[in-house]
Amino acid sequence: MTTVGLALVREVAVAAHAPRLLFVHWPFGHALGEPGRVEQHRTVLRDMLSLARRAPRPGLVVDLPYRWRRESYPPITDWTSDGAAFEAALARALEAATPPVE
Repeated sequence: MTTVGLALVREVAVAAHAPRLLFVHWPFGHALGEPGRVEQHRTVLRDMLSLARRAPRPGLVVDLPYRWRRESYPPITDWTSDGAAFEAALARALEAATPPVE
């Protein structure tokens, strides 16, 4: 079964060598977001499902770009599509993890 972890401390996430991790730079106790912000919570959950579906290899850590209390989260109408922020974050993670060609 594919698993995805959600980390609030990037260094711990990397050291844990978990199969797939999303990192959000948010306060402890708020891994899915601010209390009562349902669309924010759903966005992070959709990103977790997207990573479970799209991660090409174990050990990948994807840094989500969301800023605490400064983002707008539109309603999710299609849970099978990836969000633009996730797509960009995944591309950055894959680029950073790929060794340069010599």
